[in-house]
Amino acid sequence: MEELRVPPEALAELFRRCGDDLLAWFARRTWDREAAVDMTAETFARAVQGRARYRGHSEAEAEGWLYGIARNVLRHYLRRGRIERRALHRLGLEPPAPTGEDLERIARDAGLGELRDRLEPHLAALPGEQRRAVHLRVVEGLPYDVIAERTAVSPDAVRARVSRGLRALRRAMEHDRIEDLV
Repeated sequence: MEELRVPPEALAELFRRCGDDLLAWFARRTWDREAAVDMTAETFARAVQGRARYRGHSEAEAEGWLYGIARNVLRHYLRRGRIERRALHRLGLEPPAPTGEDLERIARDAGLGELRDRLEPHLAALPGEQRRAVHLRVVEGLPYDVIAERTAVSPDAVRARVSRGLRALRRAMEHDRIEDLV
């Protein structure tokens, strides 16, 4: 019989500790509250199913394991969504667009205003090339080759700038979160 690496009470505690944050994490990435709820449930269902494969020993490792599962759930959701959108496009159908009220509610529920306020000074602190590359790629959603044309550098240079900029922002935001806890 397979050993249970994570007992049910530990999973319940992990859910109590991370459930709301994980829900907000999904909502920030999808802008779809119902999908965020479904993906949070799916993440915990997969955690229950895969608890025998867990190899960590600390709360931080358990959270990392859980967010690894969440990234896979999100990746599957996004891939499935692209397929559905292509099918709708071929059929000449358009999904209903969210209303301004829907977008405001999702932004409020996911804490996007607070996140934007916390991110803004870190974004401003990036070197100019990184800041512009991150803005063009993440905010405007432009492809790397278009950004390369606009900035007169190679697509590989743009990828490097975006990657470095996002990595710096992630470190800064993690530092802020740690500072908030102290």
